[in-house]
Amino acid sequence: MVTKFHDYEYERPDLQQISKEVSELIETFEAAENAKEQSKVVDELNRIFNRLDTMETLANIRASINTKDEFYDAERNFFDEYGPVITEINNKYYKAILNSDFRFELEDLYGRQLFALAENELKGYDPSIKELVQEENRLSTRYSKLLASAEIEFDGKVLNLSEFGPYMEDPDRNTRKDASLAVQGFMGDKLDEIDDIYDRLVKTRDKIAKALGYSDFVELGYVRMNRIDYDRDMVEKFRNQVAEYVVPVVTKLKERQRRRIGLSELKSYDESFDFITGNAAPKGDAKKIMKNGAKMYEALSPETDEFYTFMSERELFDVEAKKGKEGGGYCTFIPEYDSPFIFSNFNGTLGDVTVLTHEAGHAFQTYMSRFDVPEYQFPTLESAEIHSMSMEYFTYPWMALFFEEDTDKFKFSHMADNLSFLPYGVAIDEFQHIVYENPEMTPEERRSEWKKLEEKYLPHRDYDGIEPLTSGAFWHRQGHLFGAPFYYIDYTLAQVCALQFWQRANEDFEEAWKDYVALCKLGGSLPFNALVDVAKLRSPFEEGSLKDVIAEADRYLEAIEDTKL
Repeated sequence: MVTKFHDYEYERPDLQQISKEVSELIETFEAAENAKEQSKVVDELNRIFNRLDTMETLANIRASINTKDEFYDAERNFFDEYGPVITEINNKYYKAILNSDFRFELEDLYGRQLFALAENELKGYDPSIKELVQEENRLSTRYSKLLASAEIEFDGKVLNLSEFGPYMEDPDRNTRKDASLAVQGFMGDKLDEIDDIYDRLVKTRDKIAKALGYSDFVELGYVRMNRIDYDRDMVEKFRNQVAEYVVPVVTKLKERQRRRIGLSELKSYDESFDFITGNAAPKGDAKKIMKNGAKMYEALSPETDEFYTFMSERELFDVEAKKGKEGGGYCTFIPEYDSPFIFSNFNGTLGDVTVLTHEAGHAFQTYMSRFDVPEYQFPTLESAEIHSMSMEYFTYPWMALFFEEDTDKFKFSHMADNLSFLPYGVAIDEFQHIVYENPEMTPEERRSEWKKLEEKYLPHRDYDGIEPLTSGAFWHRQGHLFGAPFYYIDYTLAQVCALQFWQRANEDFEEAWKDYVALCKLGGSLPFNALVDVAKLRSPFEEGSLKDVIAEADRYLEAIEDTKL
């Protein structure tokens, strides 16, 4: 009998008991006479860590599905509060394997990447910063709950932020502008509070970095993100490639959009409206989208068919926007049940389909790489995003299931949006470097820096005087800045890799898909550049890697008569 998600059992872990069990197992590990004996202890430790991770993941999922659920809100707060304690428990294990007399044999058994990740974990935490990390977690959760609390009166309804998506794509320009004004009215009311949360986060993270001996939080941020085979200089060169090769293409695309929708000037609230005849939107409600998803994944490959059936039978999707639900979308993994889980907020836009294929890319990877080594379940984040973004392209042949006569519209919008995202993504990354290299900046100075970055990377952007956007607060809605510092460049690095898979799939779909599945099966067992190499892709850090693939995407879009869509 299949156990469904709502029957997955949650129990708050007894951290004191777990710490005791782990300490006893570490003693056994250290007394072992060979690597084989030690590996048996590692297996037992992983069983404990998987149990702990399962409980934390269930608490986080259920709290995000309903932020008004007092029980799971309290449980998520418990993990926020005791996150540092869990880190300390994990770090006992990492110290033991790093100091093992049989380390080389263990590296042969588990792979070098486990030890590189363990080293970074130890570099990124010390018991002395426990209270600072607890404060960081509290501030991040406070931000998420603040945005989830939005109840904005509009169009005779009370909407959360996710539910404004369709209005930003409405053919009526006044509706788009009014929707933007309504959202920014809420954001403007919360401006000082969001600025204050971020200011406290920046200063708290700077204190954590300095306490650990780093010159700034950028260094620590890279350690936390497990950037094992690249550094900030390589990232800067990549951003420069985006400025050189992508910004001009995006500027041209925005000019095409302005002409296509018949405007004298393109404003920020127009940017989500692609066609005068209306944007491509999925035909049907959430149930139809999910049913068509089953048809698509059955046709794509036996592996994806098995995966999607597994997810559907266990009800491992929560996809519809509803009151009290957090915004955004994510995929996570529940170890004890060997289950990926997909969370999103369908709102009737084409994003409903792309978030499904995107998060399904993550979920498919975790399904294909259910490792005995928990650290390999997900790759490091820039690698993980290759799976999700590439899946969006591999499913192109089945988009007619969702969009019917608007399929060409969808493909044009999807590709144009993906290219347009690249400059924004690197702007967010450069912003974080500036912020954490200058932690004493005031909120006003940070917003001023953001405006400069918009001029560099988003020169087409015109807010039409709408506050607080005009004052440089667009980034206030970018949750990664608050909850996952330096997790954003990852999307852009992965997009360049995904575009290469798109290019290869156009030439030889079966061969490209074979390499994609092989990449998924590797999970997180290698660092980013090594995974890229195995997948037969060019590293985004390689000079000229953007030039070629962006030129190909530009030619693809140029060949489409967008005014006839």
